[in-house]
Amino acid sequence: MGTYQEKLSILTEMIAFARVDHALKDSEYQFLLGVATNLGVDKDTFDGLLNEKSSKVILKSQGERIVQFHRLLLLMNIDQEQHKKEIRTLHNIGLAMGLPPSAISQVLEVMHKYPDKVVPVDVLINIFKAHYN
Repeated sequence: MGTYQEKLSILTEMIAFARVDHALKDSEYQFLLGVATNLGVDKDTFDGLLNEKSSKVILKSQGERIVQFHRLLLLMNIDQEQHKKEIRTLHNIGLAMGLPPSAISQVLEVMHKYPDKVVPVDVLINIFKAHYN
């Protein structure tokens, strides 16, 4: 995984996405804290990001962008609610990352086929592979 600044940027983007519906639910906070821990960011630093954004860092590799898209997809579904605004925002984030629009749309469609709308990693990867070939 990238630099510490990239990790903070990833978390900042995720926090902003979680707040698209103007609230940060406890389940979302716990998920984000777990991601922070996994990235090696301590709780105090993470909590600081809730009040002050980190600078935006563009993820360089396509793989890192797909992983971030998957994190955001999991975050959107953590509360088992999907709002049109969240789906539209996630789609736009994927486009801004340079991910193929058709792959983004396909992932957002197939998520409804899985328990808790959690798209398995291998399915997600296969969707993106198909759109890059």
